[in-house]
Formats: sequence, structure tokens, C-alpha cells
Amino acid sequence: MTLPPYVDRATVHQRLQVIFPEGMPQRNYCVREVAASIVFTMLYVGAVETENRWVGPKQVYRMTDLQASQQTDVQRMAYANASSKPGFRPKGKTWYQDNSREPIRDESIRQGLIPNNAVIERAGLSTTSGKPRYALRADFAALFNASLSAKTFEKAAETWREQHLSVTALARTVLLRRGAPTAGEGVLVTFPNGETRRMAPGPSSIISKAVIEEFAKQYLKNPAVLWVSESGAKVVARDDQLAAQLKLKISADRNLPDIILVDLGAGDRQMILVFTEVVATDGPVTSQRREALLKIATDAGFPAERVAFVTAYLDRSHQAFRRTIPELAWRSFAWFAAEPENLLVLHDGKSETTKTLDDWL
Repeated sequence: MTLPPYVDRATVHQRLQVIFPEGMPQRNYCVREVAASIVFTMLYVGAVETENRWVGPKQVYRMTDLQASQQTDVQRMAYANASSKPGFRPKGKTWYQDNSREPIRDESIRQGLIPNNAVIERAGLSTTSGKPRYALRADFAALFNASLSAKTFEKAAETWREQHLSVTALARTVLLRRGAPTAGEGVLVTFPNGETRRMAPGPSSIISKAVIEEFAKQYLKNPAVLWVSESGAKVVARDDQLAAQLKLKISADRNLPDIILVDLGAGDRQMILVFTEVVATDGPVTSQRREALLKIATDAGFPAERVAFVTAYLDRSHQAFRRTIPELAWRSFAWFAAEPENLLVLHDGKSETTKTLDDWL
């Protein structure tokens, strides 16, 4: 019996970073060392979907450096056959303790590798069965062939992503790549009136571009941009004439958000003022921030009910969102550049018309 070729755990770990780039949903579960240990063990014992061989969590945490160095098919199959059985004693120091089952199975496998089409689960086993049940998808396992050159591997990884990742996941990775710091001319932003401006390269600029070009188009009937700034209080664009007509006092101080949009309305529709905070690392619309921005609007004569507050992120799986979601103000919105057609509404329960969940469905 011939087992598939494989690479060592360190190389698996390096390749996972390329296969699952920034922006991938649950990326951490797919690229950390535990994930590399899972993939390595599956490769080592030949647990690939076409071979009808499977791995359980205990075979991962029982793996050792000494065992991993034994490379013949006979040695590999001996481990595959014995390592899942009670009383098995591995050769050398195990990679993980016996209580590592949950991080291996519940996090990296079930929340990371299976949803991202890298691992399959054996059909027909009961949930309480202790039999090994996981294997690599064949085309994913092929990415760890030792004969692949760096260039060939990167091309193969790109092809695999295009074939197996969701449209949303691919959009997230593209957005993050576009926002990577470069020495280029910056991010070109097209405003609703057709004017263009350049912003400095980086994730914040990519989010700002998406807010102006996509959010405004998606959620505003007749959008206009009053204000755009970058980190460091650099003003990218401001429309003093329109601001004066709206009686808004726009000055480059700490009170202003990153972007101010306005829906100029049509016919009998009243205007809507939209304060938007761009969050690449920190700075969402908190309750205190919401009140400060609302005062700017009401001092200019805007009815409070015609003022909206948006915190814009690159992606809801990104650390920036996970870290700041507890701070988001009620009666505000969260929007994600990677999923432009969706809007997160933070409803505070004070509406007189919305009483039950059924009113939202």
C-alpha cells in the first residue's frame, strides 16, 4: 500500500498561511499550529477522501516529533492502525495533552477546515462513535506535495481558492489585498458626483472607498459626500458650500467622523445625514460618540430621526469587529465592505411599532 507524499509540519504551517490569506472566515482556526498538526497527521497516515482512511483527534494529539520523523509507508501505517486504539503509547513526547480534543475537533476542524472545504467528515457514523471520522479533501491534500516549487504551489493555492471558497470569502481576501500598504499612488475613490480623489494605501482607505462607492449607492437615494478624512486628521475632501446650505459646522477637529454622507432626498423625502466611522483597528460609533455627533446635527436643525450612524468595517470576521462590537451604540448600524448588500441593525427596543421578533421577519 502506497501512502501519499507529504511535507513536514513546519512546511504545512507555512503553506496554510498562503492557502488561507487574511480575510478568510475563521482564518485563525485554519492557519495556527494546531491546524498544521491536523493536516500533517492526516497526510502522514494517508487520510485523504479517496483512500477511505480517517483520523480522529487523539491521533493528532498523540503525534510526536520522533514518530513524524519515521517516513516509510510501513511506519506510517503502523501509526495509523494503532494510534486511535485505547492504551496506545506513542514514541517520544506528544505534541499536545490528552485534553486538547476540543481545540482540535471543535475549533480547527469543525469551525475552520470543514466549512472552508479542506476537510470532510465520514458519513454514517453516530455522533457518539469514537471511530476516526475526518480526512483531507484530495485537491487540498495535493497542495502539500513536497515536489511543488514555491511558484507552482502559489498558483495551485490560488486555483484551489477560486474553486472551493465562497464568493464572500474570496471578496474578503481581495479587499484585504487591495488595502495592503504599498508604495504606489494610493486608493482612487470615485465620489457620487463623478469626482475622484486619492487616499493613502491601507485598509482604512479601502473601507472608505467602499463606503463612498458602494454603501452610499446601496442605501441612499440621492447621495452626496460632505466630508472625508484619513487618520492623522488629513482632510481628503470637504464640501463647504453644501455644508453651509445645510447649516452644518464642519471643522477639522476630533468631533467629526471619518465620513459624512447626506441623502439629498427626492420630492417630499426629507434629507438624511449619515455619520460614518471607518474602523480598521479602533474607533467605532459608541454611545458617547453617537451623542456627540447627534448634537452636531441637531444644532444645525436636523431632526434627530433623520440622522443615521454607521460603523464601517472591512469584514465581520476581522479582529477589529470582534474587538469593538461590545462598544457599538444602540440605534446605529454596522456595515462590512466584504458583504456590501448586508447591514447590521442595532435596534434598542424603543420603537413603538416593533414589539416582537415577528415584526422583523
